Amino acid sequence: MGEKHVGRRALVRRVSYLAAAFAVAIGLAVQGHREAAAYRQALSNSRLHAFAELSAGLNELDADLQKVVYSASPAMLSALCTQIYGKAAAAQMALGELPYSNVELEQTAAFLARTGDYAAALSRSVIESGGCTQEQRTALEGLSQAASALSAQVAELQAQLLTGGAGLGDAARAESLLSRQTEGSGRVSGYAYQSMEADFPEVPSLIYDGPFSEHLEGRSPKMLEGRTEVAQDEARLAAARFLDLRPEIFALAATTEGSLPSYTFTAVVDGGELSVQVARQGGLVVEVLNSRSPGAPVLSRDEALEQAKAFLEQRGYPDMRETYFIEQGGALTINFAALQDGVLCYPDLVKVSIALDTGKITGFESMGYLMNHTARELPAPAVSESEARQALSPALTVLAHQLALIPTGGEYEVLCHEFKCQGGDGQSVIVYLDAQTGQEERILLLLEEENGTLAL
Repeated sequence: MGEKHVGRRALVRRVSYLAAAFAVAIGLAVQGHREAAAYRQALSNSRLHAFAELSAGLNELDADLQKVVYSASPAMLSALCTQIYGKAAAAQMALGELPYSNVELEQTAAFLARTGDYAAALSRSVIESGGCTQEQRTALEGLSQAASALSAQVAELQAQLLTGGAGLGDAARAESLLSRQTEGSGRVSGYAYQSMEADFPEVPSLIYDGPFSEHLEGRSPKMLEGRTEVAQDEARLAAARFLDLRPEIFALAATTEGSLPSYTFTAVVDGGELSVQVARQGGLVVEVLNSRSPGAPVLSRDEALEQAKAFLEQRGYPDMRETYFIEQGGALTINFAALQDGVLCYPDLVKVSIALDTGKITGFESMGYLMNHTARELPAPAVSESEARQALSPALTVLAHQLALIPTGGEYEVLCHEFKCQGGDGQSVIVYLDAQTGQEERILLLLEEENGTLAL
C-alpha cells in the first residue's frame, strides 16, 4: 500500500509539474505574442506616420509648384523655389522610411530629386538673371501637373490604408500606384485632385478663419490699450448685454491670464451650453460659443449675412465688410474685416456664426480685431493700380481689385494691391503686391466649393 501511495504521489507531482510547465510555456507564448503584436502595431503606426508625412509633403509641394507658375517677381520666384526644394527633400525622407525596400519606386524618388534640384538651381538663377524664361516656366508647369497627379495617387493609397482597403505590406499595390509607367509626355499619369485628411497639420487653412492668422500670437491687444479693467460682475453684465440675455443665468467658469486676461461665463440657453469670454481690460467680448445643434435651415445665406452685419453694427463694430464664408452644421460663419479710408484691413478680423434655423448668434470671435484694430496712418500708394497690374503674371486674368492691408510674417503690416484673378485652367488666385514697391507679397490659391472657400 505504501509503495502504491508513494508512486501515486510521484505521478501527481509529475503531472502537476508538467501542467505548471505547460502553463508557463503558454504564458510565455501569450506574452511573446502580445509583445510581438505591440511591436507590429508600433511599427505599423510609425510607417503610417511616414506615409502621412509623404502625402502631406507632396500636397504642399503641389501647392508651391502651382504658386510659382503664377509668380512674376524675382524675389517671389526665388522664395517659392526655395520652399519647393525643402518640400521635395522632406517628401524624399518620408519615402525612405516606408517598408518598400523590395519595391522599385524609381520614378517617384527620381521625380522628387529632380524637382528639388531644379528648384534649387532656378532659385539661384532667378536672382542673378532677374527672372525666368518661358522655357523654364513651361518646365515648372509640367512639374506642377506631375506633382498634382502624384499627390492624388498617394492620397488615394493613404485613404485605403486608413480604411483597411490596403496594407503597408501590400507591395504590389504600392508599386502599382506609386511606380506607374509615365505617359509619353513624361508626366505621371494621374487622378482627380483629392484634399488631404483634415487632421494633418499641413491641411489647407480655411480662409474664413483668415489667411493671415499666424500674426496674432504673442502680442498685446491694441484695441484694449488705455482701457480700465472691469470686475467680474461688470464682465458678466457685458456678456449678457452682448447677447440680449439676463445676467443672472451666467456663471463664472474660468479666469484666464496671459496676453489677454479674461473671464469665461457659461449658461444653458435653448437647450445648448453657451460660453462667453470677456476681456478683463475694457470688458469687451472676445468669443462666443454655443453647443446647440441648429435644425433645418429657414434663412437664406443673404438673410443670415444681413443679420450678422446688423449684429456687428449694434455691438460697436462699424465699417466692417464681409470677406469669406463657410456653411457647416446648419450655421453660416462669415469673416468680416474692418474698412479704413476704403482699405480692407485684414488684420482686424471678426468672425460671426448665424444659426440658419433661428437667426441667432451661435459663434463670435474678435481676437484679430482686438489685437490689431487701431486708427492707422495709411500711406498713399506709390505704385498705381495700373502699374501693379503690369507686374502680374501674364497667366492671370484680373477679376477684381482693391487696396488691402495685410500682416507680414512679423509684427508689421503692408499696404497692398489685392488682385482677385483667374488662371488659364480656371484656378482662382489672389495676388498681393506691395503698394509702395510693386513687389509680390503673397499669393493664395482658392478652392471655391458650394459650402465655402479653402486657401492654399
